[in-house]
Amino acid sequence: MRILEFVIENRDNGRRIKDFLHDFGFSSSLLVKLKRSREGITVNGSFARTIDTVTTGDVLRITIDSSGHMPSPTRMDIDILYEDEDILVLDKPPFMPVHESRNHIGDTLSNFVAYHIDRDTAFRAVFRLDRDTSGIVLVAKHELAASKLAGKIDKDYYALVSGVVDESGVVDAPIGRCGDSIIKRRVCADGEHAVTRYYPLAQYGDYSLVRFKLLTGRTHQIRVHMSYIGHPLLGDSLYGGSTDIIDRQALHCGDIYFVHPVTGEDIHITSPFPQDMKNIMKG
Repeated sequence: MRILEFVIENRDNGRRIKDFLHDFGFSSSLLVKLKRSREGITVNGSFARTIDTVTTGDVLRITIDSSGHMPSPTRMDIDILYEDEDILVLDKPPFMPVHESRNHIGDTLSNFVAYHIDRDTAFRAVFRLDRDTSGIVLVAKHELAASKLAGKIDKDYYALVSGVVDESGVVDAPIGRCGDSIIKRRVCADGEHAVTRYYPLAQYGDYSLVRFKLLTGRTHQIRVHMSYIGHPLLGDSLYGGSTDIIDRQALHCGDIYFVHPVTGEDIHITSPFPQDMKNIMKG
């Protein structure tokens, strides 16, 4: 569980508890759960309703119970980039899925999280990466953190691509399914709106290191857009990338920026390039 305490200031004197919590970021569904718990909402140690008002100096205490269940725990060697009572930020290695599936039981990032923290809660990855993509994954430890962070993480992706990219640019091209495939995507007129900004950082012979900002979040967006403009990611055989020197798409989530869901602090977390990408950059 997570316990939060708020000391009511003059500006919130006379406000209803539900309005105070809603403005802080509590969802309607979480407020319903709090109302059902005897210890969910208290003021100065006594049970309180969401329609009750608070007074300057009151101590409003919120107890967010754990909910849901983790998959089976598995001990793994995963780097933890940041952790506190509300969030866990991990450095996912390539070839590791985030979630369990029929073909991956016990070998995913969710299994490590189950090992690392209390199993009596759900696995709440705020965003996910493809199995072969490396880098940062942020996990919320409770419902409040998950709801406040959803869709509000600014990310920088990095990739090694074929060819020389010497100017920044924008790819604004819709992305849809490729035929009947449930996996492959393509640029197509009837696809979903997709916009990718890219910034070249360095050249290594016939390859380029490029940084990306996604203005939309379509499946395989970077991979599809870079292939579309003639610079497929190294190792990305699905979209025309060479697998001669790396056996997975050379894509890495290297930086995330967000506002902490409880403290309000601006946070920037960085992940170093994985060894396979480093080897290419070293020549």
